[in-house]
Amino acid sequence: MGIIRKTKAVKILLDLFENEFSAILAVDLVERLKNEMNKTTVYRALDRLEDEGIVHSFVGKNGLKWYAKCKNNCTSDHHNDIHPHFECKKCKKVICLPVEVSIPNIPNYTIDNTAIFITGTCDNCND
Repeated sequence: MGIIRKTKAVKILLDLFENEFSAILAVDLVERLKNEMNKTTVYRALDRLEDEGIVHSFVGKNGLKWYAKCKNNCTSDHHNDIHPHFECKKCKKVICLPVEVSIPNIPNYTIDNTAIFITGTCDNCND
């Protein structure tokens, strides 16, 4: 991870992701932080955190963007968080699944990003 300038916005988001174990919908972040910073500042800080390998983003159901804390030694050069994301249809929580996904080499193609988004019922809601 590179050296990131800890502006007030970055510090707020870092603290939020330290205490959050599930992914957070970008529009929910904007709503939660509306008294502390404007929408543009939220997205700019999220971009910086993603560029530094601290969080990763993915597109979920309905084309909405989610953010989650990186866990696999991501760097500003390369995100190693190639894993599926799961949304529970009952509690609506979205989590990163600790499952390795192998992306095949495709001749004459360079893959920059991949996303697997799974919906169903989580173990807490299955009871």
